[in-house]
Amino acid sequence: MENKQHTPPRLARRFLLAFLRHDLAEEVQGDLDEKFLTMLRKATPARAKLQYWYQVLHYVRPFAIRKSTTSTNHYAMFRNYFKIGWRNLAKQKMYSFVKIGGFALGIAACLLIALFIRDELSYDLHYADGNRIYRVVEVFTEKGETDRGVWMEAPFAAAVKADFPEIEKAGRYNSGELFGAGSNQIRRDDQMDNTYEEGFVFADQELLEILKVPMVYGNLAHCLDQPNTMVITKSKADKYFPGENPVGQLMVVNDYTKQPYKIGGVIADFPANSHFNFQFIITMKEREFWNGEQNYWGATNYPTYLLLRPGTDVKQLEEKLLKVTEKYLLPLWIEQGRSDAKQLAKNIQYELQPIANVHLRNAGIGDPVPTHGDIRFVWLFGVIAAFILVIACINFINLSTAKSANRAKEVGLRKTVGSFRSNIINQFLIESLLFSFLSFALGLLLAWLFLPYFNVLASKSLSFPWGEWWLAPVMLVSCVLIGLLAGLYPSFYLSSFKPIQVLKGNLSRGSKNAATRSVLVVFQFTTSIILIISTFVIYRQVRYILTKDVGFDKEQVLLLQGTNTLGDKLQTLKDELLQLADVKSISASDYLPINGTKRNGNMFWLEGRNKIDKSVGGQFWQVDHDYVKTMGLKLAAGRDFSRDMASDSSAVIINQKMAKELGLTDPIGKRMMNYEVFNIIGVVEDFNFDSFRSDISPLVLKLGISPNIISVKLNAKDVTTTLASIETVWKRVVPHQPIRYSFLDESFSRMYDDVQRMGHIFTTFAVLAIIVACLGLFALSAFMIEQRGKEISIRLVLGASLENIFRLLTVNFVKLVLISIVIAAPVAWYMMDKWLQDFTYKTELSWDVFVLGGVMAVVIALITISYQAIRAGLANPAASLRSE
Repeated sequence: MENKQHTPPRLARRFLLAFLRHDLAEEVQGDLDEKFLTMLRKATPARAKLQYWYQVLHYVRPFAIRKSTTSTNHYAMFRNYFKIGWRNLAKQKMYSFVKIGGFALGIAACLLIALFIRDELSYDLHYADGNRIYRVVEVFTEKGETDRGVWMEAPFAAAVKADFPEIEKAGRYNSGELFGAGSNQIRRDDQMDNTYEEGFVFADQELLEILKVPMVYGNLAHCLDQPNTMVITKSKADKYFPGENPVGQLMVVNDYTKQPYKIGGVIADFPANSHFNFQFIITMKEREFWNGEQNYWGATNYPTYLLLRPGTDVKQLEEKLLKVTEKYLLPLWIEQGRSDAKQLAKNIQYELQPIANVHLRNAGIGDPVPTHGDIRFVWLFGVIAAFILVIACINFINLSTAKSANRAKEVGLRKTVGSFRSNIINQFLIESLLFSFLSFALGLLLAWLFLPYFNVLASKSLSFPWGEWWLAPVMLVSCVLIGLLAGLYPSFYLSSFKPIQVLKGNLSRGSKNAATRSVLVVFQFTTSIILIISTFVIYRQVRYILTKDVGFDKEQVLLLQGTNTLGDKLQTLKDELLQLADVKSISASDYLPINGTKRNGNMFWLEGRNKIDKSVGGQFWQVDHDYVKTMGLKLAAGRDFSRDMASDSSAVIINQKMAKELGLTDPIGKRMMNYEVFNIIGVVEDFNFDSFRSDISPLVLKLGISPNIISVKLNAKDVTTTLASIETVWKRVVPHQPIRYSFLDESFSRMYDDVQRMGHIFTTFAVLAIIVACLGLFALSAFMIEQRGKEISIRLVLGASLENIFRLLTVNFVKLVLISIVIAAPVAWYMMDKWLQDFTYKTELSWDVFVLGGVMAVVIALITISYQAIRAGLANPAASLRSE
């Protein structure tokens, strides 16, 4: 007799029955149970169970193991399962379409997102010493607020290499447009026509050695170690010196023929998954951007990279780097007479960021690369892909369990004639795998077809890794796993039917799992509604950014680029363009309120207060007399620059934020200083010259030369004709250089490409999710209506109207969607509130977005169900009742 308190281990029993010959099973199990009870009287329960396991394992011997059926029988059995599965697939075309189509869409979405995530995670993993390369991040904390930036002082790299033996190499670069990096006009010295190029940067020889960039021509150890040398990428070498080794050749930048650059080497193009996108690397050897700049600790312009020696403790080194502040910065600030010098030194720390983290883990760090990724979006897209796949799996589970009644007799008969439950489970799992294989094949095809569109959407150049060895095994394993995952629950559910109940007709027609199906439908629509609401919020934020009054007039402002090569012809060009009827004004300045143009950070004080007051950090822009008018800036006080006032050469116009930071309520006539002293003659209203993600900074405008970009304010109804006239003037004045232009509003819009891209991606996946969910709802509603055919017919005979039938069939589904809205709204609010916190200027999360998202979900659900409901309401009840 079995002990009620202590029974033999169930798992051991199952294992025994799984391998033991059927004719031995009863006898052996009885013997082992008896031994277990005997053992219980002598020893502890744990030891008795252990002994039971030992006895079970002892029977794993050839004579006791159940003979397997022949391979022929296995083959026949699986062929039979496959045949049944295929017949069911062909018999129920609509349900099969929903199952396979939904699965395929989900798989296609997952594949595309997987390619995206794989690409994002692959950034900067290709460097030979990547695990020892770190970027220096300066952390400044004041009053609880923390700023992070990567711009180091010019002597920082050499100083830390000399002071800390843990640092093997230290290299830096300067990509500031202020100093001539970014974009330029370039040509071979034996040619006359300039070509506009981007990707110019100034860098140390040591930076290339840290990165160990592959060389095509030249020697890595010496390619930038001479003054006035330049390294170019292979693609640029092929462009300017096709079929040649260009090392030693000369290139002229911006028509400055007095100082051509000798090509010191050609490197392989940086891969697309690198945060470096340099094309022309100009040496920093013996280069100073102003006198004493290379030994000056008061300006930060250089992202700096370190190669640490093997085994270096990074945390300890970060603490040691604090000595840099004490040794080099503090004495400078004390010498400058800054009253807050010691406190300032305490506020600065240094972090060493692994190069592999630069692309994705850059949130909150100011750096010169505008196109970093975000690890949060990688996770978010991964979750979205998983949800879409789960929605597709839910369709499969819902439809399989809903159609259970139709398979109940089949299961009952199979069990009656001797089938084990395991056979039934195997059969349904094989059917699920069949669906999964077909869905994977279709999903792979869809992903391949949609990849070009997705590349545009994500601003990527992804491709399918057809040649990778791991692709086929990963696809196969994923296919089997998803097939088993989706088929597991229906298989166990369908195989649990009791034959006697089925054959007596006592099985309720699929209604036992109605609650489960309802939960799954709610999950589907909750996910879809979250995506819909998120899409609305993102688009509202984009519209807010693009339509908000930014404080300057960005409409019809043409930006002529590369005008720094014109020299004396610049004024001629301006004069001739002003002759055109549709040109209102022209300004030459590279300092524009959009990304990618010059910036120049300075420290300012009121005159004579530099050793008393804290400095005010602000932008210091060189502009011409026509800048305020051309940009449409509004004067809040004072006046604009005037050509008739010679004293304006030492005058400045500040924005309201600068006046506030300096503590000036009436700034006109006051004097402020950095390394010079200026008269304040005007105050412009604050305008957004940086991203909406940050607050408006203090700004100072001063007369100066900055001729790389000419802004042309138009007043044209026919912009095309005006552009043609401008091109004609350009060709006449600058015949050897092609015109290159853009519009200020387009450039402003491109500042938010990442936000708009995110909106497009959310829209796509929201549409995809709602399609997959609706496919399931459509099939589910069709099945439910089919099951209630007799009830509907009787109601119609008794006088029910189409409206009554429609309400009867849709009300339950609408309730599920309403429950989904209630669940989705707070989740979407939380997500979008977190996202909007990245913006200083943002739209509000208003209730109408949630209402609109909910109404849309209800309408979509009603449209999905309506066809089936109206069809049922218009059906001939006599025909239905006759068939019943």
